[in-house]
Amino acid sequence: MAKKKTAEKALNIDSILFNCRDYLRAARNSGSFFEKRDMMLTLVFLRFIGEKYDDGIEALRQTLIEQGLDPDDENIRAAFFDDATFADGTYNLPVEARWSTIINTPAPKLNVALDTALSRLEEEDPQLKGCFIKGTFTTRNLAANDIKKIVDEVNKISHKAFGEEKDLIGYVYEYFLKEFAVNATKEEGEFYTPHDVVQLIAAMIEPFEGTLYDPACGSGGMFIQSAELVKSKQGNLNSINIYGQEKEPATYRLAKMNLALRGISHNLGGEADSSFTHDLHKGLYFNYIMANPPFNLKGWYDDNLKNDARWAGYVTPPESNANYAWILHMLSHLKPADGVAGFLLANGALNDSDTLEIRKRLIQNDKVEAIIVLPRELFITTDISVTLWILNQNKKGGKYHGRNLRNREHEILFMDLRQWRDNPVKGENKKKVRLVTEQIERAADIYHKWQSEGTDGTKYEVPELYRSVGIGEISEKGWTLTPSKYIEFIDHDLEIDYEKEMARIQQEMKDILAQEKQSQKMLEEAFRGIGYVID
Repeated sequence: MAKKKTAEKALNIDSILFNCRDYLRAARNSGSFFEKRDMMLTLVFLRFIGEKYDDGIEALRQTLIEQGLDPDDENIRAAFFDDATFADGTYNLPVEARWSTIINTPAPKLNVALDTALSRLEEEDPQLKGCFIKGTFTTRNLAANDIKKIVDEVNKISHKAFGEEKDLIGYVYEYFLKEFAVNATKEEGEFYTPHDVVQLIAAMIEPFEGTLYDPACGSGGMFIQSAELVKSKQGNLNSINIYGQEKEPATYRLAKMNLALRGISHNLGGEADSSFTHDLHKGLYFNYIMANPPFNLKGWYDDNLKNDARWAGYVTPPESNANYAWILHMLSHLKPADGVAGFLLANGALNDSDTLEIRKRLIQNDKVEAIIVLPRELFITTDISVTLWILNQNKKGGKYHGRNLRNREHEILFMDLRQWRDNPVKGENKKKVRLVTEQIERAADIYHKWQSEGTDGTKYEVPELYRSVGIGEISEKGWTLTPSKYIEFIDHDLEIDYEKEMARIQQEMKDILAQEKQSQKMLEEAFRGIGYVID
């Protein structure tokens, strides 16, 4: 008798998080969605930072062995391990904060051990101040069996298993956003920018060195993806300095955890607060800005903002919608000589009537460089199509990242990527698509070629995809920035040879009728053969 074949189920991060979600839902006193999420994100952070420490220690051991030193020698250990330093930003963790300590703690003592680990981390590193809620685990005080099951599940999550390059903290955040908070909205600060969209922005503006700012930085995903791009291009994270701000306290803590985990130096201000009413980086100018601010945000305005310096030279943005307040806020932080910004907004900002005067002045002042409409269903919490805006303080040309740029004054590149929907994401609760690497590279290439010397902006177009447009035509069309107003869309119905098509259809109908008559004839002959007459 043949043995029954059994296949071990592959380790899957979604199944691990599903188990954690169920344990938390069933556990007594596990708290609200936000408290559950805080516990999970904190556990995952401890797991990842602990894994990085273990990897760093192992690498250090191997280096010492290669140099002919004994890593187990008492003097060597005191010199190299007691206060270890790592070149890649890995933290030298106190004993209490190491994952090896946590995973081996008896279940009844886990809640206390976890909060002790968090306290020790904050004591050891100023960058981790404000990352954690005091008493995260002891306040909830989950039953020993419940917290142990969750910790054991989190222990299965590893960068070795799921990829060092992935923003796994962000992925966990996204997962619990989907599974726990069905009513989460962008206005509440609960919105996650998909990796492919971040990669598109980074590929466009190339934030390789200097300063990078995000005024609504969320979980820090923009920074993580940008850091990965920098590493892939030149390998030196020290060449980029990161600044950000986030209004939602829980998301602010998450961003600090995410950046600390990657060893990315950052300045997110000393607290969570609104970029509009309390600009934590006032007076600073940045080389690059990347952002996905809240779409159509209401409730952003107060009377102190009426004559704010950020609106100087324009007009005060409408109280009902913060879209243009975000634009002017970011513009006020761009380096005047050569700052570049790439950010997302709802499509309504392209042609809102109540922002016409601001939009007109932005175009006349030559701040808008490119407008790219993205496909629908790229995001989890909304299925609308959104727009990537690129602002540039220098459209006069010159050297940029090794490329020779031409003068693009009073030109705007319009792109329409709404048809790029041929890569559906499987296994999602709702329909979702993604941009693949080839598409991201294609879009960036269209933009970079348009910028470069040797390109004639008056002839740069492909119907239904992109077109370079001068300010004269934009003025004639009422200062709208809607790409479909400028890009040629072919009426494919006009390509049809109607006489030939009608002849084909008529022939198909004749063939169908002939087949039906033949079938009827065969049926009649069959019935006659058995003596049955069809009326």
